[in-house]
Amino acid sequence: MNDTSPAGGSRILIVEDTPANIMVLSVTLKERGYQVSVATNGRQALEVLGRIQPDLILLDVMMPEMDGFETCRRLKESEQWRQIPVIFLTAKTETADIVKGFELGAVDYVGKPFNAHELLARVHTHLTIDRLHRENERLLLNILPAPVAARLKSGEACIADGFPEVSVLFADIVGFTAMSGGMNPEALVELLDALFTRFDDIARRHRVEKIKTIGDCYMAVCGIPEPRRDHAAVLAGMALEMMAGVQQLNAERGSHLEVRIGLNTGPVVAGVIGRSKFIYDLWGDTVNTASRMESSGVPGRIQATAAAREALRSRFDFEERGEIEIKGKGRLRTWFLSGPRVAGAA
Repeated sequence: MNDTSPAGGSRILIVEDTPANIMVLSVTLKERGYQVSVATNGRQALEVLGRIQPDLILLDVMMPEMDGFETCRRLKESEQWRQIPVIFLTAKTETADIVKGFELGAVDYVGKPFNAHELLARVHTHLTIDRLHRENERLLLNILPAPVAARLKSGEACIADGFPEVSVLFADIVGFTAMSGGMNPEALVELLDALFTRFDDIARRHRVEKIKTIGDCYMAVCGIPEPRRDHAAVLAGMALEMMAGVQQLNAERGSHLEVRIGLNTGPVVAGVIGRSKFIYDLWGDTVNTASRMESSGVPGRIQATAAAREALRSRFDFEERGEIEIKGKGRLRTWFLSGPRVAGAA
């Protein structure tokens, strides 16, 4: 009978040198719907791992060529394999051996002869724990950049960094309030999801960090948490793709969305705020001005500050808009980003 729980169907690697034990374990696990692979010693187990990625390893200790303790040590040294749960299944049940197994990184220690029901319960428990851990990890990485998430998990209490130069983008749907008033909630959310999912895909391809969405506003930054010299060019390329993506979405759905985008370049402070619902966010005049570039922009255009234009002028063409009144900033000279500079152009 197959196990219909989320852990059922997982692949388990049995590392055992006794044929009778291999047979009993294989039959017991396969009856519950698990996929089974077998290695008869530690060295062979490491070779098998090069071909498959098991969800859990049942590991004997006393084996020829390489024992279970050494095998576990090498597993936990590997970035690729260290997260795989290891359960020692062995006749070595002295306290010192059990402690050593846990110190090497095993999640459990089952003595031989084993009870099949107990073993299955432990396997199911650790597969479920591992699945939940990976799901939590995925959710965390949806909220925070990977380097920042790693710092938070390591116990760093206050994460705040200054960056001397990054590029910031804001995008907003023109006339969204009026448009939303005439749409049912499901259609409205579905449209926003389709647009922002497209923006997310573009950001992922360009390795740009999405910061957040606020209603119909989309905010992204390039150059953090890991600095990069080409931050302005990368974000400009993303902005142009976003505009093309809006046109493509309109063609596919028969919609009439228009988007304004604002760009700015300069210093920012970035950090994590909150405890129960934390967020990675940016602060500083660079951020505020990028937002103003969007809100004072023109539908279907990408408006840039003088700082952004200066960082991009050797690789992109611009159309000067002139001086405009910017809330909280006075009159600023701005430009519209036209596209990549044609080779050989002045």
